[in-house]
Amino acid sequence: MSIDTFLFDLDGTLIDSVHDLATGINLLRGELGLPPLPIARVRACVGDGATQLVKRALGEIPFCDQNLQRFLTLYGEHLLDATTVYPGIRDFLDTHRHHRMGIVTNKPHAYTLPLLDGLGLTPYFGAVVGGDTCSEKKPHPEPILHAMQQLGGSPNSAIMIGDHHTDLRAGSAAGTRTCFCAWGIGSHDDAPYDDFAAAPQDLLRLYPGDPR
Repeated sequence: MSIDTFLFDLDGTLIDSVHDLATGINLLRGELGLPPLPIARVRACVGDGATQLVKRALGEIPFCDQNLQRFLTLYGEHLLDATTVYPGIRDFLDTHRHHRMGIVTNKPHAYTLPLLDGLGLTPYFGAVVGGDTCSEKKPHPEPILHAMQQLGGSPNSAIMIGDHHTDLRAGSAAGTRTCFCAWGIGSHDDAPYDDFAAAPQDLLRLYPGDPR
């Protein structure tokens, strides 16, 4: 199949943001009188948007919107402290920059854009769909279909690349090919996928393209 549209998850796929997410979570936990969580525990909480992250990371206390908003404030203050682009990702983006490319993430849009700007990734993407852009989040197909509409591509020639089962299920439901990224934060949770990439460098092996 010829692929002309590449859609990417953000956290755990293009960028390693776990340490800054953990900073936000643990600052919030400290304010609430709770002990900090290890990085591995925060990593296991990520993947389904900020609301689910806070619910999982504050499992000892009932969820409330005030704590969610406080986490978002704290995380926003540390958005780019330690977050980096995974090695090999820029090579792939440079090789395919003449193709349609978009971001489909469950991270709120207001945090996605500054991250892309701060890491120098914004110019690569013709569509950026955040977790609050549409009425539904991944694993619902709506965000992917919204990105496809913005890019002017067809699901039949597109691929959703991500590290979490929500990416795989959303891509499948939208009619795109899917690629599971094993280096990321999430897990496939037995969701089916078409392609497997153990490391970012595998993406160019799977989809070599021709730089222009």
